[in-house]
Amino acid sequence: MHGSVFVEITPEILLKAYAAGIFPMAEDADDPALYWVEPRERGILPLEGFHLGARLARTVRNGGFDVVTDRDFDAVIEGCAAPRRDSARTWINGRIRALYGELFDLGYCHTVEVYAGEPRTLVGGLYGVSLGSAFFGESMFHLERDASKVALVHLAARLRRGGYRLLDAQFVTGHLSQFGAVEVPRQVYKRMLRDAVEHPARWDDAPLSGREAVALLAPG
Repeated sequence: MHGSVFVEITPEILLKAYAAGIFPMAEDADDPALYWVEPRERGILPLEGFHLGARLARTVRNGGFDVVTDRDFDAVIEGCAAPRRDSARTWINGRIRALYGELFDLGYCHTVEVYAGEPRTLVGGLYGVSLGSAFFGESMFHLERDASKVALVHLAARLRRGGYRLLDAQFVTGHLSQFGAVEVPRQVYKRMLRDAVEHPARWDDAPLSGREAVALLAPG
């Protein structure tokens, strides 16, 4: 469900929208309008059942990546907004950049950033919104193989360590389904969301090695 809106959206309005189960998108980078989205089937990544394959686990442990949080929001959203091989369009327009930049400054938006090479350069990452013990994943990108997957693994591990209850993926894609993403009906999602928003969690920006991340996501 969506409808175009031209009223001013503030960070406070945006947080209330997330708490109600809706989020904004744009048609493309050149369209200044935003529309609200509330999927009938919501994609989530169960933190207790996050699936980490053996090959990717080895990459996370030994792939030569450095993973940090909240170092360079502007570079991450720039990477997420860049054209993809399968599409020259992006839903991240100037208003989206400005709004989430404000949320970042207020401590509600966070990044996971993946660096590699010599000198170390940003090769992948993701950003999303944290509210209570819910984390709403917004977008990710990669410039090297597996970099966005490594970011997602580190995100899930940090959320587990910080006591989060919900990792919202918005929509299930083939990319996310390999990690155990599932669709839940809107009303089920809203119950999960209310529970998560009402309980506190701690965004975890402490150093986390690849081995620690894999161990945090191990079954049992």
